[in-house]
Amino acid sequence: MPAPEPVRLGRKRPVPSCPNPLFLQWLTELRDDAKEKGLKIHYTYQKAINSLNKYPLPLKNAKEAKILQNFGDGICKLLDDRLQKYYRQHGPDASIHILPETAPPAVRFDNNNLAPTKKKSVPSNGESEKGGGGERRKKKREYVPQKRSGGYAVLLALYRHCQVEGSKGYMFKLELQTEAQPLCDKSFSVPDLGSKYTAWSSVSTLIQKNLLLKTHNPARYSLTDEGKALAERLDSAERRGGGGGGEKVPHRDADAAEEDEEALDLTQSDEEETEDEVTAADKPGAAPEPRPRDLQPKDPDRCLLPGSYEILLCVDFIETTGGGNVQCKQELVKELQRNGVNFDVRKLNVGDFLWVAREKKEPVPGQLRAPCGRELVLDYIVERKRIDDLCGSIIDGRFREQKFRLKRCGLRRPVYLVEECGAAAAHLSLPESTLQQAIVNTQVVDGFFVKRVQDVRESAAYLTVMTRYLSKLYKNRALVTRSRELEGDLSEDQDVAGNPSCSLISFAEFNHGAVKNKCQTVREVFARQLMQISGLSGDKAAAIIQEYPTPHSLLTAYDRCSNDLEREKLLSSIRCGKLKRNLGPALSRTVYQLYCTKGPLT
Repeated sequence: MPAPEPVRLGRKRPVPSCPNPLFLQWLTELRDDAKEKGLKIHYTYQKAINSLNKYPLPLKNAKEAKILQNFGDGICKLLDDRLQKYYRQHGPDASIHILPETAPPAVRFDNNNLAPTKKKSVPSNGESEKGGGGERRKKKREYVPQKRSGGYAVLLALYRHCQVEGSKGYMFKLELQTEAQPLCDKSFSVPDLGSKYTAWSSVSTLIQKNLLLKTHNPARYSLTDEGKALAERLDSAERRGGGGGGEKVPHRDADAAEEDEEALDLTQSDEEETEDEVTAADKPGAAPEPRPRDLQPKDPDRCLLPGSYEILLCVDFIETTGGGNVQCKQELVKELQRNGVNFDVRKLNVGDFLWVAREKKEPVPGQLRAPCGRELVLDYIVERKRIDDLCGSIIDGRFREQKFRLKRCGLRRPVYLVEECGAAAAHLSLPESTLQQAIVNTQVVDGFFVKRVQDVRESAAYLTVMTRYLSKLYKNRALVTRSRELEGDLSEDQDVAGNPSCSLISFAEFNHGAVKNKCQTVREVFARQLMQISGLSGDKAAAIIQEYPTPHSLLTAYDRCSNDLEREKLLSSIRCGKLKRNLGPALSRTVYQLYCTKGPLT
């Protein structure tokens, strides 16, 4: 049996002490404090401690520590601040490589040691120990986004949007990014140099913290109850001129309630001052230049002030590429360029041309593109029709549908631009009298403005003149953002005053609301069903839906009738159209037969 190897006795090699014990002690205190508060930054402090333990040379100041791994600007600034405080207490000649006598000795930590050096708190006699542990459960700190960060901007933008009377309570992504961008220092679309994250990346954190709710497709973003409470505090601190983010935002207690009341009084006084200014401006001695009916709003985030925007013509991309008459479409673009029109080609879900007021934005240094400005849609939209295209749309039913969608798009001044096309109009499937009657009906019955031109050059000339006219019309006006749900008819009063509407919807909301194949409600599908009946126009369908919004409500009304004659005349007295004429017994009978006849119709 072989003899066992002799045991080698000797002393372990002593581990050299850290040459920077003061920095080590301060980093240890920062790490332990962060761990007690439940902050994940204590891992970063531990990595810095490991790097400092491995460094064999003494450091003169924290700036020299930047050469070490895991030492960034933030840690070096904290150490520098403590170093200056240390010099003020112990004199400028005090050594930083030897701990003062009053300080506890610095301990050299292992790489995996993340336990705090402070002793665990022992419960008193009155405290009960749970699960054998004597530590009290520490209260989790509330999440509050940093001021002018992405989360801060999103919360404030949604909260202020909800405070507007008639607000829909949610915002789409593009609309939310546009409203939140002025409240944030980072871009919501372009990441910083060397990073893949934008300000929009913080939205996932807000959703995880149950402050933001994301629903539907396309996504709709709204605030939860917790998010509204936090956003209200942020907005209150912002209006008081305090530090809107970080730990400076107070918790909801008695002091916060008193501060909120003070903030409310301040807001009220601002409104009274604004009303006094408006009254003074309306006096005869004021400037004679006419003002719009819409008062200039106090909140610059909800309006575009005069001189801060430009009028831009938006052209649907179908009008420039694809489909038939490609050469003619390219000629339209060239004509607009020759005329010096400021235009942009994009996808329009309804109409072929419209105008937007786009906010002017200065390029940000270090970013490839200038930030996207807000865009408000003016109340003018143009549907362009060649005479042969008009003929085809009447045959396949697109003509009525397009007019219906233009009426419901939220813009008050629809325009039909009809190109006669000269000799091409002679070879059509419908007689010329039918086409002329359709054009007249569009102007007289539907209330559209019809502009007749001969060719594409005259179309480009008309768009050029309209662009210059609208630029002059909206030159010195403040434009206010409104929701599409607030479609009050303001055009009559504004026609009398000679002023255009200055309460406009955003382009993102307009284009989303005009999607052709979006998810439809029962009310919308019911309206489309009724419009398939010959002679039942959009106004008549809208009048029926006003009384019976769903097929179920209509069938229930039919069941209450005592006999068939009463059912046939149920809808005959419904008033529709501008003249408020009765729907009539013929259409009423047709609708009754469609929904109540069992088997095929005869």
